[in-house]
Amino acid sequence: MGSTDSRGSSENTPNPSAGRPGDARDRDSEGRARNARPRDGLGRPLPYDAPGVPRQPEGVVRTPEETVTEAQRLLDEGKPFHAHEVFEDAWKSGPDVERELWRGLAQLAVGLTHTARGNLTGGARLLRRGAGAAEEWASASGEATPHGIDIGSVAAWARDLAGEVEREGRPVDAGARAPRLRGAEAGR
Repeated sequence: MGSTDSRGSSENTPNPSAGRPGDARDRDSEGRARNARPRDGLGRPLPYDAPGVPRQPEGVVRTPEETVTEAQRLLDEGKPFHAHEVFEDAWKSGPDVERELWRGLAQLAVGLTHTARGNLTGGARLLRRGAGAAEEWASASGEATPHGIDIGSVAAWARDLAGEVEREGRPVDAGARAPRLRGAEAGR
């Protein structure tokens, strides 16, 4: 068993800020607080000195085609947290008339993230909320397949997955359960 220092910390307890200079807060180039810790594939923070999955750059303006392609790639790789960031960029930089579409898709990706992390209640709730938001947008816009995204199939995938994690009570493999944004079969 490790010894305890004067602050009551065990020398065997990992220090989450190891590798960070001094007591400085992580800040971006504009001085805003940002957590610079590396992340795993599901977006969970790792110790500063641990290798992590490269983060998605923030604020990237993509075409809808690029957004869907990049998000699908990340979903297929089991990185729904990163896919959510791609959808969030589209939500923030795209036309106002599509904000709710991209926001709903971001919620679906976060829902998958939570179900993979083991937060089944929150994950199921976000999956249903995202499905509802995307369907509501599709209904209001009259577009069932915006940018080739099959909203009906994706929403059905989300609701099915939400029900499954509630029944089964265990996390899912994000890559294996990623939705198919385009195509007849939304989920696998």
